[in-house]
Amino acid sequence: MRCPFCDGADTQVIDTRTSDEGDSIRRRRRCSHCDKRFTTFERVELNLPLVVKKNGARVEFDRRKLRASIALALRKRPISAEQVDASLLRIENRLMSYGLRELSSDRIGELVMRELRKVDKVAYIRFASVYRSFEDVEAFADVIEELQPRLSDGL
Repeated sequence: MRCPFCDGADTQVIDTRTSDEGDSIRRRRRCSHCDKRFTTFERVELNLPLVVKKNGARVEFDRRKLRASIALALRKRPISAEQVDASLLRIENRLMSYGLRELSSDRIGELVMRELRKVDKVAYIRFASVYRSFEDVEAFADVIEELQPRLSDGL
């Protein structure tokens, strides 16, 4: 692995640990040339389906785009980056479990909404407002009302 600081090709692994979820490996490395240290992560490469957009275009699944959408919905909410990554992993696992080569962006959006509903109700409403293109206050009220029975069950 090349050093990100000096581009040296000779690095040594100092420490290796498995993540709590067991889905990645964290390695601490030291460059033999400049002596700086850096961290790398290894993950299994997932074979995710192509995303069929509303206009019919087919694009590769973009984990960063999905993570950014989820993080935006969770912005300023009491949810850690680790929880965001765990939610993203659950969504990806669900996508792979379908065993399909292509999946509509609508279906992915529904999976995200289902996940956010479990994680944070405010984030769920934020995401739903963009995903479902809310045009007025009544649309927000409908989604909030839809959540009310679930909220009272948890109290």
